Amino acid sequence: MKPANAPSGTTPTVARDSYLTLHYSLSDVDGTEHVSTFDLSPATLQMGSGQLAETLERCLLGMAAGQRQVFQLAADDAFGAHNPRLVERIARSALPPEIELRANSLIEFSAPDGGGFAGFLRELSETSALFDFNHPLAGKPVRFEVEVIAIM
Repeated sequence: MKPANAPSGTTPTVARDSYLTLHYSLSDVDGTEHVSTFDLSPATLQMGSGQLAETLERCLLGMAAGQRQVFQLAADDAFGAHNPRLVERIARSALPPEIELRANSLIEFSAPDGGGFAGFLRELSETSALFDFNHPLAGKPVRFEVEVIAIM
């Protein structure tokens, strides 16, 4: 069925405000997969809402339902350069006691505004923890594979 806003004879494509269903995967260029929905239920998202990184959303613009494509993105075009200022050593005594600390794990934090953010726990000592708040793929080229299932 053709959406009501689609001109006669044209196929709707992803726009900046589209609501769409898709499968996607993100991997390093060496093939290490970090996330994939291809073997799971597809994702549904509103373009421009922050559910997907803006750089990845730009890849989707103009794609049609049923189209599958692979994008090879340089680090700066994917999640940006690794920012050393986002790596921070925090005293264990300053961390909430309910947080389970395990090296090489992603730790979720609550923000004062009610939101949340995550940091990768790189090192853990008796007195401190070293967190990296960069995106796990920051500073790395990325392979982004996507299949647009539906545009609503």
